[in-house]
Amino acid sequence: MLGELLPPAVRVVEVHDDPPGIELYAQERALVARAVEARRREFTTGRHCARTALARLGFPPAAIAKDARGGPLWPSGVVGSITHCAGYRAAAVARAADLAVVGIDAEPAEPLPAGVLDLISLEQERAELAELAGGWPGIPWERLLFSAKESVYKCWAPLAGTFLDFDGAYVRFDPPTRSFVARLLAPGAEVVAGADGELHGRFAVRDGLLVTAIARGAVG
Repeated sequence: MLGELLPPAVRVVEVHDDPPGIELYAQERALVARAVEARRREFTTGRHCARTALARLGFPPAAIAKDARGGPLWPSGVVGSITHCAGYRAAAVARAADLAVVGIDAEPAEPLPAGVLDLISLEQERAELAELAGGWPGIPWERLLFSAKESVYKCWAPLAGTFLDFDGAYVRFDPPTRSFVARLLAPGAEVVAGADGELHGRFAVRDGLLVTAIARGAVG
């Protein structure tokens, strides 16, 4: 699914289960040593996807540690993102010479739990989601908003070096083109998104899953 949303410069690896026999590096095992089994499985498969994607860029196998904010610590000259949810794991990487940042997210195509929408959305977004639900039924717009903001954050964190709250971006969807625009509202937006302060992404919903993806070129 994600491979359809990202430009050719991005290498994407997606799986729908946890293949047996995957080995982590010692540095990676330490990161999930105290995690529950389900978390270890998704982490292990996510790293497997990431290494496979990196190999397609010509990089040798190596440990992928975590950065200060918990995201993947990529080899020098690489940008990328990892995502996982029930029944799906994926990684997307590109050379930094081709793209400034890549952010991806996958979620089950289900409504958000009660009360979560108010925590992750702006008032204007909630009004627009209500309109989308009327005109484009069958798409879990609330969950899609959550996913889009997760992809935004995965673009924000590596470039800004800080956390971004959910109210730090205003997301607008365009259903006919399966795309969205995220206007960054936090200080430092131009570092991540250029002078206009906007990130442009795409989404797909099918087979019980939804995915969002953003790929940003050189910021000018």
